Amino acid sequence: MNRFFVDEKNISEEEAQIIINDIEDVKHIKKVLRLTEGDCIEVCDGNKNEYIGKISSLLKSEIRLNILEKKVAKTEPKVDITLFQGIPKSSKMDIIIQKCTELGIHKIVPIITERTIVQIKDKKAEAKKIERWQKVAEAAAKQCKRGIIPNIGNPIPFKEMLKLLSEYDLSIIPYEQEKNTGLKRLIKKNKDYKKIAIIIGPEGGFEKSEIIGAQEKGTLPITLGPRILRTETAGFVALSILMYEIGDLGGI
Repeated sequence: MNRFFVDEKNISEEEAQIIINDIEDVKHIKKVLRLTEGDCIEVCDGNKNEYIGKISSLLKSEIRLNILEKKVAKTEPKVDITLFQGIPKSSKMDIIIQKCTELGIHKIVPIITERTIVQIKDKKAEAKKIERWQKVAEAAAKQCKRGIIPNIGNPIPFKEMLKLLSEYDLSIIPYEQEKNTGLKRLIKKNKDYKKIAIIIGPEGGFEKSEIIGAQEKGTLPITLGPRILRTETAGFVALSILMYEIGDLGGI
């Protein structure tokens, strides 16, 4: 069953009705999926509440549904994980956002480091990038049936990111010179983490001073194995290991 996200204000449990009025969603339902009255759609409010709705009417600019069932999303991990990602070149950020959304990331914050090559010209260009990245997150969240759409934050300098790390129970930074500390050992010590931060550098990695700065804020350098991973790979490798160790990927 196809999933769509709607704003909470478009859901009336009292009237047992949902309105879908996003132009792209309306077009997709009518022109691509070719759904009609009586067909069912899965709707999520982006706050872990899911609804099964039956189409009652298809208008030019909106689609109305009758609520048949409400349930709580079971696709969200018990840990909120934020990825602080050094902005990579070309369209690599799209892949990072898509795959991390599929794996259960809560938030992604682009960071500007000493070795960041990509330059965002002005606020208008920044807003355009964030809007596109947020759409990538939404599309991935629909596909994998998330209960939320991960938030894509505004790009911030590395030093500003350091100020945010006190909000997390654990913050980690994959570093090629760290040979001993792995995620399995960290999670085995404490499976009760509620908020975790993963910090990934851009192409070329981090300056030594940045690693030291992160360590001074309590961040733990970790190893992801003997091979050096690309920036677009490292984040979702770290995220995958974390999700497995906390039991989110099933089978344990």
